[in-house]
Order: sequence, then structure tokens, then C-alpha cells
Amino acid sequence: MEDTTTHRDVVVNGVRLHIAEQGEGPLVVLLHGWPESWYSWRHQLAPLAAAGYRVVAPDQRGYARSEQPADVTSYTMLHLVGDVIALIKELGEEQAILVGHDWGAPVAWTTAMLRPDVVRAVAGLSVPPILPTGLVPPSITRTQYGEGFYQIYFQEPGVADTELAKDIPASFRRILFGASGNNPLNRQPRPWVIPDGRTLLDTMPEPLGLPDWLTETDIQAYADDFALHGEGAFTGAFNWYRNIERNHELLAPFRGRGIDVPALYVVGDRDMVTSLGGAKGLRTPLATIAPRLHAQVVLKGCGHWTQQERPDEVNTALLDFLSHVDRAAAQ
Repeated sequence: MEDTTTHRDVVVNGVRLHIAEQGEGPLVVLLHGWPESWYSWRHQLAPLAAAGYRVVAPDQRGYARSEQPADVTSYTMLHLVGDVIALIKELGEEQAILVGHDWGAPVAWTTAMLRPDVVRAVAGLSVPPILPTGLVPPSITRTQYGEGFYQIYFQEPGVADTELAKDIPASFRRILFGASGNNPLNRQPRPWVIPDGRTLLDTMPEPLGLPDWLTETDIQAYADDFALHGEGAFTGAFNWYRNIERNHELLAPFRGRGIDVPALYVVGDRDMVTSLGGAKGLRTPLATIAPRLHAQVVLKGCGHWTQQERPDEVNTALLDFLSHVDRAAAQ
């Protein structure tokens, strides 16, 4: 299939974002997670465009080719949701279907919760809707998993940032394999907990080889874009984590709200997220949180990098969902 993806920059909420786009038709916005970029959707752009959609995948604020605001408080969930709403408007559209993976899923779910007038439908990959803020705050996860829990480890400015920036390609290689379904350690998913005195990458050694879905070209594509930020290559991405507690304060008025638009959830059964208490507990009552849930898809043997590890199955699920949304709108 010919790659007709185009790239350009747009400015939303005063922040320059790089976007990849392809196709014409109803707008579908693909929101990546940590520590990724638009490139994580490389297998979805063309198939969704071929099905008659305008597909746009931004590098979200702080990531890859997009601008990295210096102030850590510029990465709250309200900023991230605001970027999505402003991007839809900048693209000349009134509404969009959102698809998010990892951190992109909380952004998608929260945007759908706050602005159902703009979000036609929402799909989350890996992370279920932990409303209203997207993730459980450190004040709770510290008690559940201890000081070594990866989200706690990410809170200290400069620590994980420096660690991952030392050798960016190696960091991507180790993290992408480490959280994949191909890593034998993930046959029984477990929370990422870093032993005292160790680092994140200590828990994710260099793989002997890459799985079929990941190439050295892919690794370099991520690394080249993150390297644009120099020593702060990962700082913007980590700043999302450094606002989780703040998000719970800012979004407190919306506790009790659910997802009012059509929804889809896709997760791998070897995804670390399935081992977390909050996420595991939310998967069962998902239809209560999102009463217009179309499907909950579990991919056997798939790890955390859902749309990269299982592109064909994810594309099938997304196209079925998009068709469902379009049919419902036509009735």
C-alpha cells in the first residue's frame, strides 16, 4: 500500500505540534502514549485512510518533533485535552473520533468525558477509562506498590530523564521489548517496580534480538525524533507523569461522570496494565462507565504496544468500530 502520509506543524494553545496525516473523510485522531510518537501509528494511518477517513496522528506536547514547554505545570490533563480540542478546530473540523494508546488513552477518554459535543466516539488501547483524571495518583500508588513503582520513580525531575537520554536508541530498544508480549517475563504480567538502588533500564536488559514487529529502523525513527530535544529528550514525556496528582485536584468537579459516546477498549493479555489494581478492577464494569461500549477486545499473547504488536487485529477492531459509529450516525 502506497504511503501518502504527509507531515506538517500546527500551533494549538500556543504550542507547536507536529502532525502526520493521511486520507479524506470523517476525522480520526490517533493519540500516542509513553514514550512514543506519531510513529507508533505507522500501521494504522494507511488502512484507516483507505477506509475513507481523514487520519491525523500528532506528536503530543513535549514529545518527539513537537514543542516541549519548559514549565512542568504545562502538562496537566486539562492542557492535553485542550490540545486535542484545539487541534480538531485547527484542522477545520467540528468533531472527531479519538483513538488513544497508553497515555493517549487517558487523554482520549477524558476528552470524551469533558467534550462529548466534539468527540463522536472514543477508543482506548491498553489503559481503560480511569475517570475523571486518567491515572491513579502517586499518593495512592505509592501505598499500593511502594517507592519503586515506575510512576513514582518518574516523579523526580532529572533522574529518569538523564537515564534514558544517555543512549536513546538503547532506551527504546530495551523499553519496547521489555513491555512487549515477546518478553517471556510478561507471560504473567506484573507492575513495573524498580528495586531500591536500581534504575528502570536495569529491569529491562538489552534483548538478544528484536521481535518480528520491531526493527532497528523503527528504533532509530523514535530515537532521531526524541534526540531533537537533546539532554531533555524525555523530559516533556515524564512531565505528564509529574502532573498526575495535580490532575486529581483540577478534575475533582467531574468525579462521577462517565463516557456518553460510543466506545471501544482493546488490550493485550500480557500488558503490564492488566496487572494494576485500578485497571484490573475497571475492566469488569466498563459497560457501566461507558454504557455505549461497542466491544472489549482482548488480544492473546499481546503485550503493552498494542497497535504495533498486533496491527492487523487492531485495525480490524478499529474499522469494525468506525463502521458501527457511522451506521449509528446514519440512522
